[in-house]
Amino acid sequence: MRRGILTIATVGLLVTGGVAACGDDSGSDNDAGSDKKPKIGVILPDSKSSGRWENADRKFLEAAFKAAGVEAVIQNAQDDKNQFQTIADQMITGGVTALMIVNLDSGTGKAVLERAKSQGVATIDYDRLTLGGSAEYYVSFDNEVVGKLQGEGLTKCLTDKGVQKPVVAYLNGSPTDNNATLFKNGYDSVLKPKFDSGEYVKGPEQSVPAWDNAQGATLFEQMLTQTGGKIDGVLAANDGLGNAAISVLKKNKLNGKVPVTGQDADVQGLQNILAGDQCMTVYKAIKQEADAAAELAIGLAKGERKETGQTVKDPESGRDVPSVLLTPKLIFKENVKDVVADGFVTKEALCTAEYAKLCAEAGIS
Repeated sequence: MRRGILTIATVGLLVTGGVAACGDDSGSDNDAGSDKKPKIGVILPDSKSSGRWENADRKFLEAAFKAAGVEAVIQNAQDDKNQFQTIADQMITGGVTALMIVNLDSGTGKAVLERAKSQGVATIDYDRLTLGGSAEYYVSFDNEVVGKLQGEGLTKCLTDKGVQKPVVAYLNGSPTDNNATLFKNGYDSVLKPKFDSGEYVKGPEQSVPAWDNAQGATLFEQMLTQTGGKIDGVLAANDGLGNAAISVLKKNKLNGKVPVTGQDADVQGLQNILAGDQCMTVYKAIKQEADAAAELAIGLAKGERKETGQTVKDPESGRDVPSVLLTPKLIFKENVKDVVADGFVTKEALCTAEYAKLCAEAGIS
């Protein structure tokens, strides 16, 4: 899947090159940016599946573009495929010289990337790889490692609780998001051997369309009913779905008894961890991801290419996509403070009302 894993520290070492590092002869290897004022367009996917897109990615991208003195416009498609395409068309017509997208699905993303390419606009896949797409770069975290950390985290929590032959349910991410596939590959690599050996029991499994948290809660409630309440651990693919499962567990007075995973290290997920209702989360330093993508986008907008030193193979096209993959971090209650210290979440946002005492106990100051 990947070659030459980059760590966060290497992001600042991207090297400007005089030729494209893209491994193909895409049309955006032309004069994009050479005779136009550099302008970057960014399309975010939604604001309901995770708070990160508006609370973190937008903020960090805006700051990076502002610091570089490059004009940029950032819009959110709000999980609407038609709106996604409309925004892209408006940005291309409006003169962007580089376009960064977080696709809603690979089909829509591919169409937008092809439209940009036909107009000589350089492109970047941000956070999610567009399968069969034509983006010059892919910037994300090592998402199989994210899933592996989730599997390892759930295993630790089940071991700590001393559960024998635990029944583990899966709430997977959206079936149209390639990241959800990678996360599952990661946690399956940890948990499937345990299912195969009989150490764990595979419980119900559902993928949640569009990462919709309300639908995730409904699906998990059905799982709990289906098993007669016999679920001992929940592999939830992100904090939003984790909270959806927790909301159902609370109704059944099982919260804190059944370990639940997550990822994104959002405020709600961290509060659930402090309260003992969520087992763990995975912290992805979004500022590092945004800075890496912004550096590449600024170069593309000016008609420059930078070597990343690694590629990811698109499983659909077989193309090696120049990439930056960052390293995620496992978070339990004892190191929630690391997320605050890194500036991703503020103490003021996290340590409200009943969480103030829990923050103090967790060493968050």
